[in-house]
Amino acid sequence: MRVLVTGGCGFLGSAFVRRLVASGDEVVVLDRLTDFGSLASLEGVPHEFVQGDVADAVTATGAADGCAAIVNFAAETRLDSSSLASGGFIVTDVFGTHVLLEFARVSGIRFLQVSTDAVYEPSSPGAASKLGADLQVLAYARTHGANVSITRGVTSYGPFQHPRQPVARLVTSALDGEPVTVGGGTRGWLHADDHCAAIESVLRQGEAGAVYDLGGEERSEGLVAARIAELTGSDPELFSQSDSERSDRPPVEDGSIRALGWEPRRTLDEGLAETVEWYRSHRDWWEPARSSAGTAPAAEQYARRFRA
Repeated sequence: MRVLVTGGCGFLGSAFVRRLVASGDEVVVLDRLTDFGSLASLEGVPHEFVQGDVADAVTATGAADGCAAIVNFAAETRLDSSSLASGGFIVTDVFGTHVLLEFARVSGIRFLQVSTDAVYEPSSPGAASKLGADLQVLAYARTHGANVSITRGVTSYGPFQHPRQPVARLVTSALDGEPVTVGGGTRGWLHADDHCAAIESVLRQGEAGAVYDLGGEERSEGLVAARIAELTGSDPELFSQSDSERSDRPPVEDGSIRALGWEPRRTLDEGLAETVEWYRSHRDWWEPARSSAGTAPAAEQYARRFRA
């Protein structure tokens, strides 16, 4: 099967591309190579690459031409919460999803939206825009009978995660002996390989119009940090608790995905141990990303992208 994977150079997207290629599928990757996307995540993985924006209908539909399915991982990840920056979330998540959905509807192909459990209690512009995208997907199922599904997963971790993202930030800081602030609250954690196995199950077997919640092992970020300190042999005092309160995310009920035969293969302790060892032996991958200056300020970034 030929599959378009948008956001396929990001952490979870690249893990999914590697999985599809290993299964013998032909993959087209569409990515802007901003935020946390990097071609280094797909080095040595056979695929067709298109650099572009899901909100650019010409580029996005050109990349999707000839595909039997679209799996949409594309999302803004590094914009701040200012009013101007919020427009970037909306354009990518909402309008970009609309562009892809319309192509899938007209072409009669499968469409899978990769979302997050944060949409159940959206407290940020990013989560709100992902919810808006999900509602569009469901509307296309109900109004047009489109062959679409949604996965909503908990927090993922594993190899190739950018060092500014949750678990990788803790691991790389511990390996370098640098202090880092740890958030509060309890959430579900799911290894990227297990997450992608669930997404593949929904792509191939999922019911049209259905939402599949992907659960994980529940643990606070403080306990995750303590385990990482133990695995890296670092001083637990490197991890300081944030002063701000952070509410727990409610546990995800994942009976629908388990009905497709999916089960996670790793416990959190096993997955963290594997992840720490990967980062320990792949400094050449993560050190350049960690030391980079980062993107332009959000408002400037947004203005550059959509300047008339």
